[in-house]
Amino acid sequence: MIKIPDHSGDFETLERMEWAFSKGELAYFQKVLDEKPSIVLRTHAVCMLADMKSEAAVPLLAGALQEDPSPLVRHEAAFALGQLEFKSAVPSLLQAMANDVSVLVRHESAVALGSIGDERAREGLIARLSDSDEDVRLSAEVALADLDFLQKLKSRTEAIPASESP
Repeated sequence: MIKIPDHSGDFETLERMEWAFSKGELAYFQKVLDEKPSIVLRTHAVCMLADMKSEAAVPLLAGALQEDPSPLVRHEAAFALGQLEFKSAVPSLLQAMANDVSVLVRHESAVALGSIGDERAREGLIARLSDSDEDVRLSAEVALADLDFLQKLKSRTEAIPASESP
């Protein structure tokens, strides 16, 4: 018989995270991530930080990406950084993509770098084309295509005079 973990003790912390989210209080999320409570709470903290849509959340998410013991939480942190699309996340994502032991984290870091579209990621993504895992290699390939697309889009947009743009 499968035993379902009991997370009823997490309710109070989840309530406090909701309050902190409503106030934009990053410090409480830092506390949750530093104390390493249940994986449920850490995952919720990472997701809520992404929902804040603030660049101030990048250092907290980057910390979770580099330091959380769970590959699931690190994966969610990489995903969140990609969704936020702040260029300040690029160094942490490059490090995770190159060095994390988890295929999930390396894959999601590559995808996130493609979403952000910063040319500083190109060299690291090219290096991942020879990763030991096929999913990471394919994610790097897709991310490089994203960089190329965004570069071409930017070139075309810059070529259109302001009076002609939609």
